[in-house]
Amino acid sequence: MGLETIPPNQDWLVENASMQGPFAPLHNEIVAQDLEVIGDLPEDLNGLYVRNGPSPAHAPHGKYHWFDGDGMLHAVRFQGGRATYRNRMVETDGLKAEREAGRALWPGLKDRMPDGALPDDALKNTANTDVKFHNGKLYSMWYRGGAVYTVDPGSLQTLGKLEQDPRLVGLQISAHSRIDEATGEFIFFAYGNRHPYMHYGVIGPDGALKTFMPVELPGPRLPHDCAITPNFTILHDFPLVNNREALQRGRYSLEFHQDWPTRFAVIPRHGTPDQIRWFEFNPRYMLHVSNAWEEVNAQGERELVMLGTPYAMPRGYDGGLDVQRLLFTIGTQGTDYELYQWRMNLDTGMTREGIVDDILNTEFPMINTRFQGLKNRYTYNVLMGRPRTLEQPHFAGLAKYDLQTGAAVAYHPGEGYWFSEAPFAPRDGATEEDDGYVVGFVWNGLANRSEVWVTDARDISKGPIARVIVPQRVPHGFHSCWVREDQLTAAQVA
Repeated sequence: MGLETIPPNQDWLVENASMQGPFAPLHNEIVAQDLEVIGDLPEDLNGLYVRNGPSPAHAPHGKYHWFDGDGMLHAVRFQGGRATYRNRMVETDGLKAEREAGRALWPGLKDRMPDGALPDDALKNTANTDVKFHNGKLYSMWYRGGAVYTVDPGSLQTLGKLEQDPRLVGLQISAHSRIDEATGEFIFFAYGNRHPYMHYGVIGPDGALKTFMPVELPGPRLPHDCAITPNFTILHDFPLVNNREALQRGRYSLEFHQDWPTRFAVIPRHGTPDQIRWFEFNPRYMLHVSNAWEEVNAQGERELVMLGTPYAMPRGYDGGLDVQRLLFTIGTQGTDYELYQWRMNLDTGMTREGIVDDILNTEFPMINTRFQGLKNRYTYNVLMGRPRTLEQPHFAGLAKYDLQTGAAVAYHPGEGYWFSEAPFAPRDGATEEDDGYVVGFVWNGLANRSEVWVTDARDISKGPIARVIVPQRVPHGFHSCWVREDQLTAAQVA
């Protein structure tokens, strides 16, 4: 099958970098088997790689932001040295309504909302951001929060919404929830512009809501991710907020309050609101957590440790925080990140924090998911390059951190390539944490095609050991997951 191309008569693509080239929308849904492979595809790599991302089905209502597109899942199934690709739109309520109308009905992130409407009400839940595997299904989720759409992992057919419990109906569940493989639980938070501004919950391996509670915040906030350990969940309250007056006028306008602390809520996994403890840190803002764990320090005290990739804090000539530069970086999809660690002492209430790495600029951290919530040694991040144009980030390569030795290795193949978040995929029978592969889509601009690169996780510096050629372009996207073959077998996925 040849490469899909965008017809030249779609003038709504013109002069918007997020609608052109490999960012442009894709309208084909295909299944392609026995894909061409450059190199040797390991026979002990068996499972499913799935990545989510935006692909607008209709011309935008107004201005277009990369985050606005309708959700489309792209999956590659690896079995015995062979690979099969398929893609499919996430059939959200919003997409169905727009298909019936034959046009876009909702404004985008850059547009003014209808009079009196908050963004919670006015924006379409596109389910385009993250994808997780739980209870035999894929969960497709949206960064602004909303209904979670369930998807069949074999066919990628949208099955419905995760609303078995009436308390979940209308809840703005964040894209960045966590799966505890040891317990089979789905741990989530929800946030919005209405009191109490945040909720927390746990869904069991059978799909039943086990724990649910409000989390009181001082006002509407912009959390993005969370972290878990075997006994606790960590939720975020950063000093980045929407300007209240602008919000009332139906516009987004970010504010960063450098005199407010960063606050983390520590909640027992199945606790109650009165058990929430807040820990304060220096003001920062972070999108993605790498991992968190529990440990005992040298004084015999219990600590929670959380690792993530917050924005670097730009300084002016006087050494003070350059707030406008920080807001410009965040608001224009700039890429300037650090690897950072926070520590919360559960016995004394004291906190510690500090930079782990401020040399490599990396984001989209992934780990061996068997270590979710446990102390891990390795994290695999996307190496961020310089943006090509305003609001057009560049995912330039891969990096691997060894948290035990402090070493880091990066791989960048040169100009012309654009990576995706790349999850760790254990090889069959693996016993060591990094015994496996890193798998992810790569746009090969030199050959004008999409590929899936399989890299030995123990030495990413050598680059891919196998490159799977995808028979159509995969638009740049966001988050992904790896589903092991034993998980697919248990879910009876053919």
